[in-house]
Amino acid sequence: MRLLAASINAQAVVEVGTGAGVSAAALLAGMAPDGVLTSIDVEAENQRVARETLTALGYDHTRTRLIAGRALDVLPRLSDAAYDIVFVDGDKNEYPAILAQAKRLLRVGGLAIFDNMLWSGRVADPAERDSETVALRDVAAAVKADDDWLPVLLTIGDGLLVTALRSRD
Repeated sequence: MRLLAASINAQAVVEVGTGAGVSAAALLAGMAPDGVLTSIDVEAENQRVARETLTALGYDHTRTRLIAGRALDVLPRLSDAAYDIVFVDGDKNEYPAILAQAKRLLRVGGLAIFDNMLWSGRVADPAERDSETVALRDVAAAVKADDDWLPVLLTIGDGLLVTALRSRD
């Protein structure tokens, strides 16, 4: 995550799924020194823990904006073409709708990054038909079918789909 943020000199990043702040810390480490990370999570407790993590690592509170809420309620309120990265590690069922929001939020050249795209091997298994697995397949298919995206699937961890926005329809 640090490398991806640094490679495009990210100034503004949206993270969906705050967790304990581990990915936020990696993103901040790669972002421009004055960059701001906006992190959205439905669990306020996750954000409290993340704030503690980031403070312990020495990140000034002005570099983060933590928003409690459902991603699909918050993302539409963010500015068009104002972000360098949209990192998604939240509710897998929301991934397809978040992809559409990411396209609106990103500047051309920005990155949409989706975590868990291998989903412990379930995405590749056609017998797996649960809603989360289907949603992950739908994101991969949507990115593949849209020439505005330039994707790569990194097979690290549980899979990371990284896709650059080449243009906007």
